[in-house]
Amino acid sequence: MRQVVAAVIEREDRRVLIGQRRREDTSAWKWEFPGGKVRDGETLKEALGRELREELGVTLTKCIEIAQVRHEYAHFGEEIEIHFFAAAVEGEIAPTAFERVEWVLPRELGGYDFLAANRELIAHLATGKIKAGEILEKEGL
Repeated sequence: MRQVVAAVIEREDRRVLIGQRRREDTSAWKWEFPGGKVRDGETLKEALGRELREELGVTLTKCIEIAQVRHEYAHFGEEIEIHFFAAAVEGEIAPTAFERVEWVLPRELGGYDFLAANRELIAHLATGKIKAGEILEKEGL
């Protein structure tokens, strides 16, 4: 099973960062949280840090896992396990892997066409059941 990591990065105004996949990507134009595949020998946190550097040009400063989803995409024919992290980063966001990125309020997430594996997390973020910024603060990270 393929391991994938994704970051829920929340600003002080509670907006979270989402990215739209490019035309040439699988699932073109779908929205997702930044992240990607875990390479052999990497921990989940190492993979998340690498992916955020590659996709956004930022440095991961802290993270805590907030959700885990198993999903099978028909076009892959493979089950993936996505580990979602509340994440804090430093540096100016300079997206390289997305058609575009947006900062949106959690309640607005339902208006975007996300990848199917993100649906449950989006519902939890939109209803306030999961608040990424608060989780990082409460954990004292």
